Amino acid sequence: MRLRKFYSTIVLSDIHLGTSHSKTVEVSNFLKSVNCKRLILNGDIIDGWALKRGGTRKWQSKHTDFFKVIMKMMEKQGTEVIYVRGNHDDFLDSLAPMTFYNVKIVKDFIHESHGKRYYVTHGDIFDTVTTRMKWLAQLGGAGYDFLLWLNRIYNNYRTRKGLPYYSLSQAIKQKVKSAVSYVSDFEKELVRFAQTRKCDGVICGHIHHPANLYYGDIHYLNSGDWVESLSALTEDENGNWNIFRFDEMLIEEHTESVSVAS
Repeated sequence: MRLRKFYSTIVLSDIHLGTSHSKTVEVSNFLKSVNCKRLILNGDIIDGWALKRGGTRKWQSKHTDFFKVIMKMMEKQGTEVIYVRGNHDDFLDSLAPMTFYNVKIVKDFIHESHGKRYYVTHGDIFDTVTTRMKWLAQLGGAGYDFLLWLNRIYNNYRTRKGLPYYSLSQAIKQKVKSAVSYVSDFEKELVRFAQTRKCDGVICGHIHHPANLYYGDIHYLNSGDWVESLSALTEDENGNWNIFRFDEMLIEEHTESVSVAS
């Protein structure tokens, strides 16, 4: 039986429950494979915008199952849950701040660990993309929807061939000059704000671009998403941060199964 990995903190964002693009089963399987002390849900977990639009974007049982997994983590592991509102789940604005049982709903948060302070925000309030690149701003936008549809078709093909998940949409965006420039500007803006808050780092999501890097002495962390990159942030017991990628977990599991079989 495979032992669960333990993390001091896990950060998830941009799952977009309520849309057809959400990789809900994958993120639930990830959480089932780990134990953690604190789980930060850093915005756009539920896509209220898509649910309001209705149509084919309906709430499914697998979306409810995701929260059941979290409730089991709270019950069995004593996991503390911090839910930071995002722009797609801005319906939480009327509730934040609120604490019930082991859950906090907030607009932003200071994560303190090993003598360091991290400013936690979804990141949408620092976003200039709505005026510069609307195709990245709206999950339901025609251009972005097409990119995600193409990503799903491509990965269905890879699955049939026994190949691991690959974010085609991320790869395309990383080659678009304006998208690369936007990501860089977004990161620098958040780093500047973290400095004004006298924090050692910033933890965000929103742009679906996982990152673990430094701007000077400020640690910039982005948890990515569960629509394109299938990624999260993990902090170990010593305060070290890493980017978790679901495709790497699948490769590791496949290697282990082949090793056992041989």
